[in-house]
Amino acid sequence: MCLLAVLYRLVPESPILVAANREEYFDRNSHPPTIQPGKPRVLCGVDQRAGGTWLGVNQHGMFVGVCNRRSSADPFGARNRGLLAREVLRCNSARKGVDKAMEELMGQRYESLNLIVCDAESGWIVHSDQEQEVLPLENGLNIVGQSDVNDPHDERVQMAHRLLTLQMLDSPVKFLAVASKVFARSPSPPGRPSMVVRAPDYGTVSSTLIALSPKPRDAIFQYAAGAPDQAKYEDYSPMLRDILSRGLREARSKSKAS
Repeated sequence: MCLLAVLYRLVPESPILVAANREEYFDRNSHPPTIQPGKPRVLCGVDQRAGGTWLGVNQHGMFVGVCNRRSSADPFGARNRGLLAREVLRCNSARKGVDKAMEELMGQRYESLNLIVCDAESGWIVHSDQEQEVLPLENGLNIVGQSDVNDPHDERVQMAHRLLTLQMLDSPVKFLAVASKVFARSPSPPGRPSMVVRAPDYGTVSSTLIALSPKPRDAIFQYAAGAPDQAKYEDYSPMLRDILSRGLREARSKSKAS
């Protein structure tokens, strides 16, 4: 399981606001977010076993996040879903990113997944199991877990939606403050939905908060290397601002050259 919330195009100064908890087996290690080599520059964490990522941002201001999708069985030899996320992060726009995702999914077998791809111009969610479905990301709050986006039957998604809409999230600061508390909600009694998941060998292994803004200096990236009810969010914003500034400079150079 994973839980991913995107507040899209509701706050003008930060059209993309993200909160995400990642669940994984505790013995499956990963590297914290770093700027990856190559172009475009990408800030993301990396799964040490498969080499994929669960979420990231590239220098073009495009966000990509992936969750596992409940499935009866993934096909034998299916490619890791995190590798698809890294492929998409190489694109320079969400429109091209979702096209790349569909090209990959039609040409190769991947683990079942829910994929969100968005930038300031467009946003998309891809559901992929036995078949693929592409939907535009709605303006407002979009939350996805192991089923469809904003699934009314997913109790965890519905609880997150309820907790995130108890007050008006009209600024990036307010969204991040509220989301940091909601996604750090400690495990509930057995049988009830919970933001933080904690089982003997599996559970919430990290949490991320992101605010993407038109001005690179206003971008925010916070990461907790553990369940956020126990681990503190650390500031990775300088790295995000660095790659976004690079992207803006390159875009201006290309514009002048043309």
